[in-house]
Amino acid sequence: MTEERLPHGYTNATRHDHGVVTKRYLGPDALIRQHAEVTALRHLASALPVPALIHDDVGQIGTALMPGRPGQELLELDPDAVLASVGRTAALLHGLDTTALATPEALGPAEPGTVLVHGDFGPQNLLLDPDTFEASAIVDWEFAHLGDGVLDLAWAEWIIRTHHPHLVDALPNLFQGYGAEPTWGRRQAAMVAKCEWALDFVTRWAPDNEAARVQWRERLEVTISFTP
Repeated sequence: MTEERLPHGYTNATRHDHGVVTKRYLGPDALIRQHAEVTALRHLASALPVPALIHDDVGQIGTALMPGRPGQELLELDPDAVLASVGRTAALLHGLDTTALATPEALGPAEPGTVLVHGDFGPQNLLLDPDTFEASAIVDWEFAHLGDGVLDLAWAEWIIRTHHPHLVDALPNLFQGYGAEPTWGRRQAAMVAKCEWALDFVTRWAPDNEAARVQWRERLEVTISFTP
C-alpha cells in the first residue's frame, strides 16, 4: 500500500490511498470532533460539495478524494478570484436551513440567528477548480457547529493576515463574494477568540509542548494588534 500525505486543508493525520482519504482524529475531544464531522458530511452531501463518507470507524473516517487544488495554493495566482470564491462558498454554507442538520450532541441546537459554521474556514480548507476558481470541495469539518457566521469569515481573514500578509489588500473580495462585511470589531473579536481557543487546545493536547504554546501566544498578541 502506498499512502500520500495530503497538504493544506487536510490535517497531518490524513492520508490518501487509491481514491480514499483516511483521516485519524488526534488530540483533545477526538471522538466529539469525529462525530461532528461525520454528522456534517452525512447531512450536507446533497447541499454542498463535501467528500462522500465511505467508512466511519473508531478514531478515523474514510472519504472520497475530491477534485481540485487547495485554495491556499492558488492564492498567489489570483488572490482576488480565490477570495471571492471563498466568500461565495461561505454565503452558500451560511444560507443553509440548519433545522434539518442539528443534533444536540453534535452540532448544537438551531437557535435563532445561528448558521452552520465550518469552524476552520478559509482557502486552506477549500478545493477549487483551477480554471474557474469555484469550490469543488469543502474539507475538514471536525469543528463544525451551529453559531455565528462571522466566525468563518473572520478565520478566513485571519489566514490571509497571518500567512499571506502581502495579500491583505485583496480581502475586500472576500466580503464582496459573501455579500456582506461584518464590522471590524466583530471580526477581530472572533479572530482573538479563535486564537484563545487554539492556545487552550494545544495546551490540553500537549501540556509539555512549550513551543506550541509560545507560538499561539505570539499569534494571539499579533491578532490583538491587528488594525483594519
